Amino acid sequence: MVELLLLLLLLLFPFLLYAAAPQIRKMLSSGVCTSTVQLPGKVVVVTGANTGIGKETAKELAQRGARVYLACRDVQKGELVAKEIRTMTGNQQVLVRKLDLSDTKSIRAFAKGFLAEEKHLHILINNAGVMMCPYSKTADGFEMHIGVNHLGSGVTTYSVHPGTVQSELIRHSSFMRWMWWLFSFFIKTPQQGAQTSLHCALTEGLEILSGSHFSDCHVAWVSAQARNETVARRLWDVSCDLLGLPMD
Repeated sequence: MVELLLLLLLLLFPFLLYAAAPQIRKMLSSGVCTSTVQLPGKVVVVTGANTGIGKETAKELAQRGARVYLACRDVQKGELVAKEIRTMTGNQQVLVRKLDLSDTKSIRAFAKGFLAEEKHLHILINNAGVMMCPYSKTADGFEMHIGVNHLGSGVTTYSVHPGTVQSELIRHSSFMRWMWWLFSFFIKTPQQGAQTSLHCALTEGLEILSGSHFSDCHVAWVSAQARNETVARRLWDVSCDLLGLPMD
C-alpha cells in the first residue's frame, strides 16, 4: 500500500510542480521596480535591446516617455523590435543604432554618431553580453567574453544580477538550453529579469550607493576580492592599456 502511494505521488509530482510553477517563479522574482518616475525629455541608451531583458527594459523606458536608443549589433532585428515598442507604447521616439561590442571601431562610431545627435545621455543600460560561446576573438584580438562583457561595455555606475532569466544568453550551449527548458518553472521571464536594471535606473536617491552590486532590486553581497580597491585599480589600468586609453 505504501509503495503504491509513493508511486502515485511520484507520478503526480510533475503535474503538481507544473501547477505551482507561477507561484514558484513569483517567489523567486521578489524584486520589482516600484518607481513611478516618468521620463519625458530624457535620453536613454540600451545595448542589446533587440531581445530578452534589453527589449523589456527598453519597452518600459519608452512607456515612461523617454527617447530610447536601441544599440544593437543586428540592426534589422533592432528595427523590428523598435517598431513593436512604438506600436505598444505609442512612443515614436524609439530609435535603432548599430553597435557591435566586439569591435572597438563600431563602439567609437556609435559614440561619435550619438554625440552628433544628442547633447545629453541621461540613462545608460549596458545590457548586451555573451556567455559560454565557443573560443573566439573580437575584431581587436581580445578573447570574446572579456572583449564584449568587460572591455566592450566599459565601466558602469551599478552592476546588477538579473537572476536566472529565459533569454538568448545561453544560445551557444545546447546543454544550458536543455537545462533552461527542464527547469523553466524556476526561471524568470525577461520582464522579471529587467526589474533590477529598471530599479537602478529609475529609483531616486540611489546615488549614494554608486558602485554597489544589486540583485532583486536590493543591494547584494559581493566577495572581498570584488571590494578590493587595489585589484580594481589594477584592472582599470590594464583595461585602459589594452584599449589605448588614458588611465585617469
